Amino acid sequence: MGISVFLILFPLCCAPVMYFITNDRLRAYVTYCAAGIIAAATVALTVLWALNGAVPVLLYKETELADHAILIAELLLMVLVTYLCFKHRKYWISVLSIVPTLLIAKQELTAPSPMTLCHIYIDHFSILMCLIIGVVGSLIVVYAVGYMYGYHQHRKDVRDNRRYFFMLLFIFLGAMFGFVLSESLMWIDFFWEVTSVCSFLLIGYTREAEAIRNSFRALWMNLLGGVALAVGIVYFDSAVNCVSLHKLIEYAQTGVVPAVIGVALIALAALTKAAQLPFSTWLMGAMVAPTPSSALLHSATMVKAGIYILFRLAPAMGGTTTGNVVVFVGGFTFFMASIMAISQSDGKKVLAFSTISNLGLMTACAGVGSHETVWAGIFLMMFHAVSKSLLFQDVGATENATGSRDIEDMHGLLYRLPMLGFYMFIGIAAMFLAPFGMLISKWSALKAAVDRSNILLVLFITYGSATTSFYWTKWMGKIISRSHETGERMEEKITDNSEKFSMTVHAVLMIALCVFMPWLSNNFVDPLLVEMFGKFTNVLPGGILAMMVLIMCIVFLIPILAYMYAKNHRTNYKLNYMSGINTGNNNAFTDSFGEEKKLWLSNYYFDRLIRPDQMMIFSQLVATAVLAVMVSFLLGGALV
Repeated sequence: MGISVFLILFPLCCAPVMYFITNDRLRAYVTYCAAGIIAAATVALTVLWALNGAVPVLLYKETELADHAILIAELLLMVLVTYLCFKHRKYWISVLSIVPTLLIAKQELTAPSPMTLCHIYIDHFSILMCLIIGVVGSLIVVYAVGYMYGYHQHRKDVRDNRRYFFMLLFIFLGAMFGFVLSESLMWIDFFWEVTSVCSFLLIGYTREAEAIRNSFRALWMNLLGGVALAVGIVYFDSAVNCVSLHKLIEYAQTGVVPAVIGVALIALAALTKAAQLPFSTWLMGAMVAPTPSSALLHSATMVKAGIYILFRLAPAMGGTTTGNVVVFVGGFTFFMASIMAISQSDGKKVLAFSTISNLGLMTACAGVGSHETVWAGIFLMMFHAVSKSLLFQDVGATENATGSRDIEDMHGLLYRLPMLGFYMFIGIAAMFLAPFGMLISKWSALKAAVDRSNILLVLFITYGSATTSFYWTKWMGKIISRSHETGERMEEKITDNSEKFSMTVHAVLMIALCVFMPWLSNNFVDPLLVEMFGKFTNVLPGGILAMMVLIMCIVFLIPILAYMYAKNHRTNYKLNYMSGINTGNNNAFTDSFGEEKKLWLSNYYFDRLIRPDQMMIFSQLVATAVLAVMVSFLLGGALV
């Protein structure tokens, strides 16, 4: 199982190589090879683990040298963050890096040696996360080669620093592998900080005032979570002399107070990384970064780090004060973010609000702490990782082709840019149409909420699902509509085959997830839940899942049939009646005074009713109040 260490170290070794390669073509070839090696190594790890019985594997007890190296790296990371904070006069943010780092360092250097533990843990859940990082992450890196070339062709005002950009992407991949494979809480803390700093640097890539402002907002919110994480680890270790993640969960389930408080603090940290209220604004601000970083860090993988930790803690949170707070924050975020998404016409902002909303539902599933909700959350996480990565890439390519990422400018995209339109249809369908993973997950979470008489969560899921369907329907209607489409097909300006390759593989993966969902449930997710809860009962019978697969396949035929019909009947489609003389192209009509009037059909965004800025402030206040109650329990030692 040395492949697990390879997956951590190889991307980290690739990072400086990317920075020192100045030739763009050579860097592109090295990127393709490195991404292919990472994806192949991830698959190899999965196969070897399966051949060895697909049982949990604990590795590497003696890691003194690695522990020292990680401590030194964490101190260097603190110095870097402090320097950048002072450079930009954000002095107080540096405290959020200095305090937890010194706290961890003091604990490692002065505390008694903790009980012997293995530092790497491989099970169904870590394998799933590795597949998301290794396959989806590698595809996004491949996509970035072509996208960043086109990005700098259009953005002459932004300094071309692609070697720095790709260096950060590979550092992030290595850190994420380390994060999901680590059993040691000390290692988890280090890799947590690395992902936070990578996000900060990528958001500020353009060096523009807005990018710098948003990058520091993301930094302080994630570092605040890092403070909670470090305090939770040190408190638990000081009381129990143990830094094992699974021991923490085991002790918390038996009611050991330091473990219960440790779980609460780490859950609080996870809420920041998962961009839950009141910390959601950092992810919205992250959308100023180039599309590959939005897809990789802020939709497909980094925000999943918080969800990963919450799912790990789920068995220890069910029915506790911590679990109830996590359920409320997650459900409230799901509902409020879905409402705010309705008022957006910028495709990237819709994806951002949708990401926050979906992460909220996953968070609520983890907080409930039952195998039904975790089953739902796992599938939601898989569908979301692939579909959001696909949609972010598609929106980026569409912007390069049309000069706009506004949903209203995507009218008839299926006919003007067929490949991009079809892939966009697949991504959107996977997010909200019956019976895809999103809807199944909502159903399972709703059932668990009803079983536990959690009326508030029932309301959040019900009304949040309705608003979710509203904004996705508007978008899907735009890309398949022809009401003012002229019939002229645009050139699909994809500057590099790497973009086309990545999106195509994403689309295939999305369909494969749908088709093989019954197999995945029986052979992967069910055993995962047995490892977590010790038992599992089927959420959906196999026959129902098989029927759903058939329906999914039929849904995917819709855009193909629509495009084929439109292609063969371009001159025969019906013109709109416009209370005047149609000019023949559905774009204008002549009124009763003989004047030509332009026609444009547009979605309604309720922008006068829904004010995201005001709603965000209200939502942050509510969520902060709830978290303050939880913190008061912690300080009072009364958390149960």
